[in-house]
Amino acid sequence: MTGRFARDLTIRQLRALATVQATGSITSAANRLALTQPAVTLQLRNLQALAGLPLIQRTGNGMALTDVGRTVLALAERVELALLDCEQALDMIAGRTGGRVSIGAVSTAKYFVPFVIAAFSQRFPKIDVSLKIGNRQDIHAALRGYDLDIAIMGQPPVDLEVEMRPLGEHPHIIVAPASHPLSKRRRCSAPDLSNETFISRESGSGTRMLMERFFEKHGLQPKIGLEADSNETIKQSVIAGLGIAFISQHTVSHELDEGRLVAIRLEGLPVMRHWHAIRRSDKVLLPAAQAMLEFLGSEGSRYLPARGTRRRQVAPRH
Repeated sequence: MTGRFARDLTIRQLRALATVQATGSITSAANRLALTQPAVTLQLRNLQALAGLPLIQRTGNGMALTDVGRTVLALAERVELALLDCEQALDMIAGRTGGRVSIGAVSTAKYFVPFVIAAFSQRFPKIDVSLKIGNRQDIHAALRGYDLDIAIMGQPPVDLEVEMRPLGEHPHIIVAPASHPLSKRRRCSAPDLSNETFISRESGSGTRMLMERFFEKHGLQPKIGLEADSNETIKQSVIAGLGIAFISQHTVSHELDEGRLVAIRLEGLPVMRHWHAIRRSDKVLLPAAQAMLEFLGSEGSRYLPARGTRRRQVAPRH
């Protein structure tokens, strides 16, 4: 059966199965494929004969795939991707188009990812790039669902096999308004923060978990005065004097340069993490996405905010 299956299988058969799965009926599949119902039925019958096992079954909600059908559907998806890969490669070689790439980035990365995309687009002007910005859970879900070619984040979901390309260091610091008493000290200790109110990212965010581990390590329980799902809200809240914040240095580089925020000098800071470009190991990258992955791995670090941010000089408190 195996030899005959590989020899006699056709793309029309696979597309008939995939379309029935997508539409839920042979009638709808026939309309979408611009075929007659008997033609679709014949394609399915021939495919099922090659498989030697039932592929579809009728349910109260229409036609549904069996476990075997889902296995063959996975083959159909891989075949379609291979065909698209070939088509895009031919178009790129012929100079007709550059293909498409879908990128997702956690919200903290939005301060540098657009600059990476701009540089990439200058080099590959015919490649269309789509960008999705979301929180950690959103990007994890999109990566799991094969919606993204590449995700830019710190760490991938633990339940996925991935390939990671390092982009560079990602420092986290504690910031305060320029007028805050702690901003005037040359060096602070963890107990100095025990009475401070923190403006924090929402529970479950990467920054929040990193902050909680940092304070747990120092035996402190920070007082959370305000939770926000936006780094911009956190920055403005700190500037307004509502509290201080544990935050990615990449999100506050301009405010530090302008003196609206000050990095508190504390032992153990900055807490260093790393940015990565991540792809699912089992997702076939088409040429455009592969070009983006290579670009991120070789040049992405150039677009990270500089760590040598100018700090406001203040006299130590005696």
